[in-house]
Amino acid sequence: MNPERPATARDLLDFYVEAGVDALLGEIPINRFAAAEPPPAAPRIARQAPQLDLEPNARVPADAPPAPDDAVMAARDAAKRAKSLDDLRAILEKFNGCALKATATQLVFADGNPQARLMFVGEAPGRDEDIEGLPFVGRSGKLLDRMLSAVGLDRTSVYIANIVPWRPPGNRTPTPQESQICLPFILRQIELADPDILVCLGGPSAQALLGIKDGITKTRGRWFTFNSGKREIRAMPTFHPAFLLRSPLQKRFAWRDFLAIKKALDQR
Repeated sequence: MNPERPATARDLLDFYVEAGVDALLGEIPINRFAAAEPPPAAPRIARQAPQLDLEPNARVPADAPPAPDDAVMAARDAAKRAKSLDDLRAILEKFNGCALKATATQLVFADGNPQARLMFVGEAPGRDEDIEGLPFVGRSGKLLDRMLSAVGLDRTSVYIANIVPWRPPGNRTPTPQESQICLPFILRQIELADPDILVCLGGPSAQALLGIKDGITKTRGRWFTFNSGKREIRAMPTFHPAFLLRSPLQKRFAWRDFLAIKKALDQR
């Protein structure tokens, strides 16, 4: 047996898992070119199905998802009502304005210490996070733990969340619409946690929270100011751990960023 094949197979499986492939369609092969049997005839219904009112002033069915603009406004109103992080979590559990909630297993709210002076915000949860209900618990989360440990920190001394608290199907990137709907909640979460330093993990997080347009390569390691609604907070973008897994040569730059973050913490 070629000793390289087992490692290659494991790498391929890891790749599929990171890409969001978490289920098999079936174990029995199907000949999809064979003629299919016609489906059974639907039973006849005595009464006619109700028709939707198509008049200009027609009312939208109660179970229809809200329009994007309406969902953003509803998110803003709901986030404002939260008086604590527990309130915010409960409000998110009941919020139905983001379609991602319907496809995710559960809400991924936060992990770590809410009273910590350092807060990390990523983009969205992945497969492992969706299963466990905690952010950064997969391969990228284990790398983040090692990076924290290298500067003398751990999850008891940081607070971790994401812009979007529900996993997008297949680990795809959240759409701008989905991010905008969820943005009021993470802004309120930062305001309630009130950290001294905010770290944006990855370009999408930095762009959403800091309003910068440049990519993460140009902005990482630089200090910005984030207005939490209570006060101004020092903020720094850095590479997302998932990116570092794909581009290990960039870890040396992330190491510099973490040293700068730790130095800022020690100076306060």
